[in-house]
Amino acid sequence: MINHISELFGRQINELELPVKFKNDCRLSFRPAVIIKSGRPWCARCHTKLNPAVAQLPDNQYYCYACIQMGRMDTLHRLVTVAEPNQFAKIVKPMSWQGQLTNLQQQCADQVVKIFDQRQRHLLWAVTGAGKTEMLFPAIAWAVSQGLRVGIASPRVDVCIELFPRIKAAFEQVSCILLHGKADQPYQYCQITVCTTHQLLRFYHAFDVMVIDEVDVFPFAGNQMLHFAVQNAIKPGGGILYLTATPDEALMRQIRQKKLSVSYLPIRYHGFLLPTVKIIKSRHLKQKIDQKQLPQSVLRMIIKLLQQRQRFLLFVPRIKDLTLVSEALNRAAITGRFLTVYSADPKRIEKVAAMRDQTVDFLITTTILERGVTFPGIDVIVLKADDEIFSASALVQIAGRVGRNSARPTGRVLFYCERRTKTIRSCDNQIRQMNRKATRLK
Repeated sequence: MINHISELFGRQINELELPVKFKNDCRLSFRPAVIIKSGRPWCARCHTKLNPAVAQLPDNQYYCYACIQMGRMDTLHRLVTVAEPNQFAKIVKPMSWQGQLTNLQQQCADQVVKIFDQRQRHLLWAVTGAGKTEMLFPAIAWAVSQGLRVGIASPRVDVCIELFPRIKAAFEQVSCILLHGKADQPYQYCQITVCTTHQLLRFYHAFDVMVIDEVDVFPFAGNQMLHFAVQNAIKPGGGILYLTATPDEALMRQIRQKKLSVSYLPIRYHGFLLPTVKIIKSRHLKQKIDQKQLPQSVLRMIIKLLQQRQRFLLFVPRIKDLTLVSEALNRAAITGRFLTVYSADPKRIEKVAAMRDQTVDFLITTTILERGVTFPGIDVIVLKADDEIFSASALVQIAGRVGRNSARPTGRVLFYCERRTKTIRSCDNQIRQMNRKATRLK
């Protein structure tokens, strides 16, 4: 429900959602929601080329099935928007964060300010735990002081939920909003928007500068609809900063083709190296898990961690493994407090919060928690690390959950597997290579 015209600034909605009291506002602009090009229907919101047989409605009308979860788009109704006016109160010194960046962090932060000023496209390639969020603060502060609108998006809702309070605390004077599919807060026009990449489908030429965090992760990587959503949400000629510790081949190709500039930070903010991986071969591991059993070496390690009151994440490749491993732990009379979590878990947010609040000792999780969430001082166990589900970048990100806090900059990263696969070797090599680069900077 639109309560104020400002809720349409840089937003796009179906004209059916527009209250009668706003219909004569001269600032409104309309355009077709679904366009017919060369006999094929196209969605103006998500840019999907639609199959006419699937998209057809009565009387030769069409709707978009690709983004239907965000509200229906069809040839019967138009998209309505109001051009972004950058109607924000002037704030000379918007940043309330009082922290100090390291020299290397400051160099990267200065480069991001320059990128925003020149509205360029840039990749900040920084190891897990390098302090990427804090490195954004000077650039966000500059953008806000210039009256610009800032978008910060990530494919993962967990990342957004963790990021938002940090942004809000760092910019107490600035209007901020968090948007994702499960958010309860009604939409408001704000200068800083933190959202999932899917939520960008609701924006149109809104943001002067945009940050895409964890750019290489599902569902954003390789998703043409979400890439279009970014381009559509940002103003023509706007600046885009991509963040990741594990750039994919598509990003590397753009760097080689000089379509994307890059800055690299191979060392964590606290100066310690990345924890290296301990690879533990375990015969018949998959078979045992399928039988709701765990090897004695795994059980001994879990018991040891619980006795030491050492919290940890236990990663498994597939959703079915959550139940199998959970039952195996119960059969072994493991007394620790634990929960299972996966991407479509209806209580996912609450379970992650329970781990953060230390009301559970560990989570058994799929790759949904491979990145973007930080639990201080944890260890990591990966079961069936040789499963094809785990890519090298996923394993690097999983290992990167450990040692992020300066109070405990080390920790255990344990990969249990039957075979030392190419993917596991690649992960191990990447971490060691990053550490060699970091050592040269010390």
